[in-house]
Amino acid sequence: MTATRSSATRRSDIAMGWHIAMPACAAVLPLGVALGVLVVKSGLAWWWAPIFAAIVFAGSMEFLLVGLFAAAAPLTQIALSTLLVNFRHVFYALSFPLHRVRGAGWKAYSTFALTDEAYALTTGPAAQRFSRTRIIAIQGFFHACWVACVTLGAALGSLIPPWVRGLEFAVTALFVVLAMEGHRVQRSLRIPILALGCALVALLISREHMLPIAMGLFVGSLTLAYWGRRRVA
Repeated sequence: MTATRSSATRRSDIAMGWHIAMPACAAVLPLGVALGVLVVKSGLAWWWAPIFAAIVFAGSMEFLLVGLFAAAAPLTQIALSTLLVNFRHVFYALSFPLHRVRGAGWKAYSTFALTDEAYALTTGPAAQRFSRTRIIAIQGFFHACWVACVTLGAALGSLIPPWVRGLEFAVTALFVVLAMEGHRVQRSLRIPILALGCALVALLISREHMLPIAMGLFVGSLTLAYWGRRRVA
Protein backbone atom coordinates (compact mmCIF):
# COMPACT_ATOMS: atom_id res chain seq x y z
CA MET A 1 0.00 0.00 0.00
CA THR A 2 2.82 2.42 0.86
CA ALA A 3 4.61 1.65 -2.42
CA THR A 4 1.37 2.23 -4.36
CA ARG A 5 0.80 5.56 -2.62
CA SER A 6 4.40 6.60 -3.28
CA SER A 7 4.07 5.70 -6.96
CA ALA A 8 0.83 7.66 -7.25
CA THR A 9 2.45 10.68 -5.56
CA ARG A 10 5.38 10.48 -7.95
CA ARG A 11 3.09 10.38 -10.98
CA SER A 12 1.13 13.31 -9.59
CA ASP A 13 4.33 15.32 -9.09
CA ILE A 14 5.46 14.56 -12.65
CA ALA A 15 2.08 15.67 -14.01
CA MET A 16 2.22 18.83 -11.89
CA GLY A 17 5.76 19.48 -13.11
CA TRP A 18 4.53 19.38 -16.70
CA HIS A 19 1.60 21.64 -15.81
CA ILE A 20 3.99 24.21 -14.30
CA ALA A 21 6.54 23.98 -17.11
CA MET A 22 4.07 24.00 -20.01
CA PRO A 23 3.58 27.81 -20.25
CA ALA A 24 7.36 28.35 -20.32
CA CYS A 25 7.71 25.61 -22.95
CA ALA A 26 5.10 27.32 -25.13
CA ALA A 27 6.79 30.70 -24.65
CA VAL A 28 10.23 29.52 -25.77
CA LEU A 29 8.93 27.72 -28.86
CA PRO A 30 9.63 30.63 -31.23
CA LEU A 31 12.92 31.35 -29.49
CA GLY A 32 14.08 27.75 -29.87
CA VAL A 33 13.01 27.69 -33.51
CA ALA A 34 14.91 30.95 -34.04
CA LEU A 35 18.07 29.40 -32.56
CA GLY A 36 17.75 26.36 -34.80
CA VAL A 37 17.34 28.60 -37.83
CA LEU A 38 20.38 30.63 -36.78
CA VAL A 39 22.51 27.48 -36.53
CA VAL A 40 21.68 26.49 -40.11
CA LYS A 41 21.94 30.03 -41.49
CA SER A 42 25.38 30.41 -39.87
CA GLY A 43 26.74 27.60 -42.01
CA LEU A 44 26.92 24.98 -39.26
CA ALA A 45 25.58 21.47 -39.75
CA TRP A 46 22.00 21.00 -38.53
CA TRP A 47 23.06 18.49 -35.87
CA TRP A 48 24.90 21.23 -34.00
CA ALA A 49 21.47 22.59 -33.02
CA PRO A 50 20.43 19.73 -30.70
CA ILE A 51 23.99 19.54 -29.35
CA PHE A 52 23.96 23.22 -28.36
CA ALA A 53 20.47 22.87 -26.92
CA ALA A 54 21.17 19.72 -24.91
CA ILE A 55 24.70 20.37 -23.65
CA VAL A 56 25.01 24.16 -23.42
CA PHE A 57 21.36 24.76 -22.45
CA ALA A 58 21.87 28.41 -21.63
CA GLY A 59 19.43 30.32 -23.82
CA SER A 60 21.03 33.64 -24.73
CA MET A 61 24.52 32.15 -24.47
CA GLU A 62 23.62 29.63 -27.15
CA PHE A 63 22.80 32.42 -29.59
CA LEU A 64 26.15 34.03 -28.86
CA LEU A 65 27.94 30.70 -29.04
CA VAL A 66 26.66 30.02 -32.55
CA GLY A 67 28.25 33.24 -33.76
CA LEU A 68 31.49 32.52 -31.93
CA PHE A 69 31.69 29.02 -33.41
CA ALA A 70 30.90 30.29 -36.88
CA ALA A 71 33.67 32.90 -36.53
CA ALA A 72 36.12 30.29 -35.13
CA ALA A 73 36.64 32.41 -32.00
CA PRO A 74 39.40 31.33 -29.57
CA LEU A 75 38.43 29.34 -26.49
CA THR A 76 39.49 32.19 -24.18
CA GLN A 77 36.98 34.52 -25.82
CA ILE A 78 34.26 31.89 -25.60
CA ALA A 79 35.03 31.27 -21.90
CA LEU A 80 35.00 34.98 -21.03
CA SER A 81 31.77 35.56 -22.95
CA THR A 82 30.15 32.64 -21.15
CA LEU A 83 31.21 34.02 -17.76
CA LEU A 84 29.81 37.47 -18.47
CA VAL A 85 26.53 36.29 -19.98
CA ASN A 86 25.79 33.58 -17.38
CA PHE A 87 27.21 35.36 -14.34
CA ARG A 88 23.68 35.90 -13.07
CA HIS A 89 23.26 32.16 -12.49
CA VAL A 90 25.62 32.41 -9.53
CA PHE A 91 22.90 34.19 -7.58
CA TYR A 92 20.08 31.81 -8.47
CA ALA A 93 21.16 29.27 -5.84
CA LEU A 94 20.31 31.79 -3.11
CA SER A 95 16.58 31.10 -3.45
CA PHE A 96 16.28 28.06 -5.73
CA PRO A 97 15.02 25.05 -3.69
CA LEU A 98 18.08 22.92 -4.42
CA HIS A 99 17.96 21.62 -0.85
CA ARG A 100 14.82 19.70 -1.85
CA VAL A 101 16.74 17.76 -4.52
CA ARG A 102 18.40 14.82 -2.79
CA GLY A 103 20.95 12.56 -4.41
CA ALA A 104 24.26 13.62 -5.96
CA GLY A 105 23.21 12.77 -9.51
CA TRP A 106 19.84 14.53 -9.30
CA LYS A 107 21.42 17.55 -7.62
CA ALA A 108 24.07 17.76 -10.35
CA TYR A 109 21.40 17.69 -13.08
CA SER A 110 19.23 20.23 -11.27
CA THR A 111 22.23 22.57 -10.99
CA PHE A 112 23.00 22.11 -14.70
CA ALA A 113 19.37 22.69 -15.71
CA LEU A 114 18.94 25.81 -13.56
CA THR A 115 17.94 28.14 -16.38
CA ASP A 116 16.23 31.51 -16.08
CA GLU A 117 12.86 29.91 -16.77
CA ALA A 118 13.34 27.08 -14.27
CA TYR A 119 14.41 29.61 -11.66
CA ALA A 120 11.41 31.83 -12.32
CA LEU A 121 9.04 28.86 -12.04
CA THR A 122 10.45 27.73 -8.68
CA THR A 123 10.99 30.93 -6.68
CA GLY A 124 7.55 31.28 -5.14
CA PRO A 125 7.01 30.40 -1.46
CA ALA A 126 5.22 27.17 -2.41
CA ALA A 127 8.23 25.98 -4.44
CA GLN A 128 10.29 25.70 -1.25
CA ARG A 129 8.15 22.67 -0.42
CA PHE A 130 8.23 21.05 -3.86
CA SER A 131 9.41 17.47 -3.96
CA ARG A 132 12.53 16.38 -5.82
CA THR A 133 10.34 14.69 -8.42
CA ARG A 134 8.39 17.85 -9.15
CA ILE A 135 11.48 20.06 -9.41
CA ILE A 136 13.29 17.62 -11.69
CA ALA A 137 10.11 17.19 -13.76
CA ILE A 138 9.87 20.95 -14.30
CA GLN A 139 13.50 21.19 -15.37
CA GLY A 140 13.46 17.97 -17.39
CA PHE A 141 10.32 18.84 -19.36
CA PHE A 142 11.64 22.30 -20.13
CA HIS A 143 15.03 20.87 -21.17
CA ALA A 144 13.40 18.32 -23.50
CA CYS A 145 11.09 20.97 -24.95
CA TRP A 146 14.00 23.30 -25.63
CA VAL A 147 15.96 20.61 -27.44
CA ALA A 148 12.89 19.71 -29.51
CA CYS A 149 12.20 23.35 -30.46
CA VAL A 150 15.80 24.04 -31.47
CA THR A 151 15.96 20.84 -33.50
CA LEU A 152 12.69 21.76 -35.21
CA GLY A 153 14.11 25.16 -36.09
CA ALA A 154 17.19 23.55 -37.62
CA ALA A 155 15.01 21.19 -39.65
CA LEU A 156 12.82 24.01 -40.91
CA GLY A 157 15.61 26.56 -41.25
CA SER A 158 15.61 26.55 -45.01
CA LEU A 159 11.81 26.90 -45.17
CA ILE A 160 11.42 30.02 -42.99
CA PRO A 161 11.55 33.17 -45.16
CA PRO A 162 14.14 35.81 -44.22
CA TRP A 163 11.51 38.53 -43.86
CA VAL A 164 9.98 36.93 -40.75
CA ARG A 165 10.70 39.22 -37.79
CA GLY A 166 9.94 39.24 -34.07
CA LEU A 167 11.15 35.80 -33.00
CA GLU A 168 13.85 37.39 -30.87
CA PHE A 169 11.21 39.18 -28.76
CA ALA A 170 9.82 35.89 -27.42
CA VAL A 171 12.23 35.70 -24.49
CA THR A 172 11.53 39.34 -23.52
CA ALA A 173 7.79 38.69 -23.55
CA LEU A 174 8.33 35.55 -21.47
CA PHE A 175 10.19 37.40 -18.72
CA VAL A 176 7.64 40.21 -18.68
CA VAL A 177 4.93 37.64 -17.94
CA LEU A 178 7.10 35.88 -15.32
CA ALA A 179 7.79 39.22 -13.62
CA MET A 180 4.06 39.97 -13.54
CA GLU A 181 3.37 36.58 -11.97
CA GLY A 182 6.15 37.15 -9.44
CA HIS A 183 4.58 40.48 -8.47
CA ARG A 184 1.22 38.78 -8.01
CA VAL A 185 2.83 36.39 -5.53
CA GLN A 186 4.95 38.91 -3.59
CA ARG A 187 2.63 41.94 -3.85
CA SER A 188 5.53 44.35 -3.36
CA LEU A 189 6.73 47.21 -5.56
CA ARG A 190 9.96 47.77 -3.64
CA ILE A 191 11.79 44.84 -5.22
CA PRO A 192 10.90 45.70 -8.86
CA ILE A 193 11.80 49.35 -8.27
CA LEU A 194 15.10 48.34 -6.67
CA ALA A 195 15.85 46.01 -9.61
CA LEU A 196 15.06 48.77 -12.11
CA GLY A 197 17.30 51.21 -10.23
CA CYS A 198 20.19 48.72 -10.21
CA ALA A 199 19.73 48.13 -13.93
CA LEU A 200 19.83 51.86 -14.71
CA VAL A 201 22.95 52.40 -12.59
CA ALA A 202 24.66 49.41 -14.25
CA LEU A 203 23.72 50.77 -17.68
CA LEU A 204 25.42 54.06 -16.84
CA ILE A 205 28.53 52.25 -15.60
CA SER A 206 29.00 49.90 -18.55
CA ARG A 207 26.63 49.00 -21.36
CA GLU A 208 28.73 45.95 -22.31
CA HIS A 209 28.74 44.46 -18.79
CA MET A 210 25.41 45.81 -17.64
CA LEU A 211 23.87 42.47 -16.59
CA PRO A 212 26.52 41.19 -14.14
CA ILE A 213 26.93 44.69 -12.65
CA ALA A 214 23.16 45.03 -12.19
CA MET A 215 22.90 41.58 -10.61
CA GLY A 216 25.78 42.36 -8.25
CA LEU A 217 24.21 45.66 -7.20
CA PHE A 218 20.83 44.02 -6.74
CA VAL A 219 22.09 41.16 -4.61
CA GLY A 220 24.30 43.52 -2.61
CA SER A 221 21.33 45.80 -1.92
CA LEU A 222 19.16 42.88 -0.83
CA THR A 223 21.94 41.61 1.43
CA LEU A 224 22.34 45.01 3.08
CA ALA A 225 18.58 45.31 3.54
CA TYR A 226 18.44 41.84 5.08
CA TRP A 227 21.22 42.53 7.58
CA GLY A 228 19.69 45.92 8.32
CA ARG A 229 16.37 44.34 9.26
CA ARG A 230 18.13 41.73 11.40
CA ARG A 231 20.01 44.41 13.36
CA VAL A 232 16.80 46.35 13.94
CA ALA A 233 15.04 43.19 15.10
